[in-house]
Amino acid sequence: MNILFVADPIESFKIYKDTTFAMMRELQKRGHQVCSTEPRFMSWRSGQPVTAQVRHLQLTGHADDWYTVPSEVLAPVHSFDAVLMRKDPPFDSEYFYATHLLEQAEREGARVFNSPRALRDHPEKLSLMEFAEYAPPTVVTRNGNELRAFHAEHHDIILKPLDGMGGTGIFRVGQDGMNLGSIVETLNQGGATSVMAQRYLPEILAGDKRLLLIGGKVAPFVLARIPQGGEVRGNLAAGGKGVAQPLSDENRLVAEAIAPKLAARGLLLVGLDMIGNQVTEINVTSPTCFQEIFDQSGFDVAAMFVDALEVAMGGTPA
Repeated sequence: MNILFVADPIESFKIYKDTTFAMMRELQKRGHQVCSTEPRFMSWRSGQPVTAQVRHLQLTGHADDWYTVPSEVLAPVHSFDAVLMRKDPPFDSEYFYATHLLEQAEREGARVFNSPRALRDHPEKLSLMEFAEYAPPTVVTRNGNELRAFHAEHHDIILKPLDGMGGTGIFRVGQDGMNLGSIVETLNQGGATSVMAQRYLPEILAGDKRLLLIGGKVAPFVLARIPQGGEVRGNLAAGGKGVAQPLSDENRLVAEAIAPKLAARGLLLVGLDMIGNQVTEINVTSPTCFQEIFDQSGFDVAAMFVDALEVAMGGTPA
């Protein structure tokens, strides 16, 4: 297959931990052609197909100079066998527009994973609300009084912006309510911006677990991201320590209830975040942690993903 990745600049990849790189490596290992572009290099002229400036890549196997570019062409997006949307958040206006270009490419015959429509329909914080039975008490509002009432009810809460990633903008407000007013004003910007609040889960001390749902199935290992140094955030970008663990039976039951529903909507890869046995986020834009799990457990998540991609494309795993 000829696979096009729509991603951040490949020059910025930290290949020792980058999940998109792990996908590329596994695809090339199986004999597939790997190509890359960025959202800024896609365009659509009236009466013509969506095109992209595309680099054909050859992975070298070296830590430095890890790829070469045998050729670079302007090509219709639908001319590739599969398109993998791997652009990192934020889910801003340009990301939104990119999903529309990719959806047009789908109408022209492209196979895009994750589905552009599904990316728009499942914002990573809000999509949790559909599965409230598996989540902690949660409210999404721009109303400061409602956030204060939520704290008065639950006493110890987490507040976070809807468009954050990597743990940015996350606050904990405890029983004493210290700085609640200032935090609410900072996050909701005087009522202009929506905020998510959740009851604090003390199980965070054992880690914020990233489960990977691939083709409607659950990977058998998770990455527990454990807060360090008094932090409330386990995110790796915020200094959390990643520890690969076998998937627990309790977490499996929750994940297996959710995974088929999301897969049926065109979400080939989902990062389900759980604290204890409760789901706190559903990540669909560019889920990560493949390499951390492989390095510590030996389970090849990238191989599981490419197996699922090959099946989705109507073939059998190589």
